[in-house]
Amino acid sequence: MSILERGDLKCVNTDNVPWRPSTFAAGVVVKDIATTDGWEMQVVRLEPGARFPVHTHERPEFVFVLEGELVQAGRRMGPGWASIASAGSVDEDVHSETGCVFVLVDRA
Repeated sequence: MSILERGDLKCVNTDNVPWRPSTFAAGVVVKDIATTDGWEMQVVRLEPGARFPVHTHERPEFVFVLEGELVQAGRRMGPGWASIASAGSVDEDVHSETGCVFVLVDRA
């Protein structure tokens, strides 16, 4: 993952960024795009049936679905849907039955 310093601007072709296995959940891979000012951007892919463990957000989290379907808090979200979680919120059941790809922005 590249780290940008204050005043930097970087454009990234995510096709050139390798997928790596997630350390958070099985069946999940991540492209680490960049980190700056304590924030990170990732592209996340869930395989069909992948599920995140129950977790509390220590900091805000922003999700934007690009492909497939992501289920969060009982809501089925497809392409174009976004979710915003504030610090202290709890994800009890985040999964994808079909598989999905989303952009994640959160605190590093």
